[in-house]
Amino acid sequence: MSQQNKPFFHRRLAPLTEWLFVLPSLLLLALLALPVLALLWRAGSEGMLSLIAQPSALSALRLSLLTSTVSMLITIVTGTPLAFVLARRKFTGKAFLELVIDLPIVLPPSVAGIALLIAFGRQGVFGSWLSSIGLTLPFTTTAVVLAQTFVSAPLFVRAARIGFAQIEHQIVEAAYVEGSNEWQLFRYLMFPLAGRAVLSGAILAWTRAIGEFGATILFAGNLEGVTQTMPLAIYLGLERSLGIALALSTVLVFVSFLLLLVTRRLENHKDDSPNF
Repeated sequence: MSQQNKPFFHRRLAPLTEWLFVLPSLLLLALLALPVLALLWRAGSEGMLSLIAQPSALSALRLSLLTSTVSMLITIVTGTPLAFVLARRKFTGKAFLELVIDLPIVLPPSVAGIALLIAFGRQGVFGSWLSSIGLTLPFTTTAVVLAQTFVSAPLFVRAARIGFAQIEHQIVEAAYVEGSNEWQLFRYLMFPLAGRAVLSGAILAWTRAIGEFGATILFAGNLEGVTQTMPLAIYLGLERSLGIALALSTVLVFVSFLLLLVTRRLENHKDDSPNF
């Protein structure tokens, strides 16, 4: 039935019912957008460029970029084979293994930090063994990388696993018929076809690693130049220098926005096809 043929009271009622969807949506959008806009406005009024150039801010920025990049590389090297196996193989306990892998995503950051400390701390379950071979992890830059990898790697594995699993079975079977072994299948077929999903997962993991706070402060501490990443410097800046906290927060907002934008473009690119 066309809009013109509908009864008059239906045409009058339609805008009213639409507001039942629009008004709650606007309220949530305001809750999500206004704090970020307020942060950007306040940081601009404080002179962000001069504040970000301070030694403590630059040190935190450099350390965050270094550790998050190392964490992402570790995640790609170790997580890609794991995602491939989870997507290609069926075995006993697979569901439980996937649950264990996804668990850090929902764990509170403080629990993740305590778990790392109990496992790898000086008095931890594996701490004495690590000490016997001369390794001390807590309150070091290595601890920052481990904390970031612990909380961010599951995001990469999930994305890569979905990418591998979405490859059509007929294509894989055709590769086997042509004589491809498992490595050739992965190298020349599966990885190129799932490349966008792998890259998207890597970006998400990198974004999560850059913003990691709770596990880092409990397991690695907050030592300037050693373990103080941008989120930790922001936390400390609330007590010592609000301007530095605002400047670093703005940097994180811009970095996260750009990385998410790239991720969205990668996700949407597969839906873009030329019209013939």
